[in-house]
Amino acid sequence: MSDSTSTSTRARRGFSNVVWRWRVVDIVVASVIAVACSVVFLLWNVGYQAPSALLAPLLPGLQGLLAGPWLVAGVLGGLIIRKPGAALYTELVAAIISALIGNQWGPLTIVSGLVQGLGAELVFLAFAYAVWRLPVAILAGAGAGLACGINDRILWYAGADTTFTIVYIVSTTISGALIAGAGSWFVARGLAATGALNRFASGREAARRV
Repeated sequence: MSDSTSTSTRARRGFSNVVWRWRVVDIVVASVIAVACSVVFLLWNVGYQAPSALLAPLLPGLQGLLAGPWLVAGVLGGLIIRKPGAALYTELVAAIISALIGNQWGPLTIVSGLVQGLGAELVFLAFAYAVWRLPVAILAGAGAGLACGINDRILWYAGADTTFTIVYIVSTTISGALIAGAGSWFVARGLAATGALNRFASGREAARRV
């Protein structure tokens, strides 16, 4: 059976094989992922400013290409934990930590985390939490990026024109797909290869490939 056939077959099985209950280890590792990603958030809260200043004059809205690092938590959490709610949990907790420590966006960071986590979560849901291959990771990143772009347009760029809106949302979606989607998939595979994820299906799957 080809990879594409097995993938479609798993998706069609629906939710009959989904494990809804979280173990203690799931909560602990998801929380560790969220904390680690919150550090990335905090660093990028400052680091994005210089490249943003360079991109914005080239084409208004192009700075959306820098959104990817803020979207990693949800996709990475979903790929590793593989449980309903994992993408939402990791993205939201990382955003809460970022807001509590302090950043230029304040409590609205939590709203962004919620929306972005939902964007990734809905993609994993669409595949019945059964398909975890690179294309699905890319789609989850794109979903988070699309949600990010729309949310930012509403919260921060309410007066933006149509051109800015289109460029910005397309840019955040691309950034989410490449950085949060593909990037998280390779990070998850790398972690699995070390044996650190042996208590998870993601780690055991990597071991079988070896």
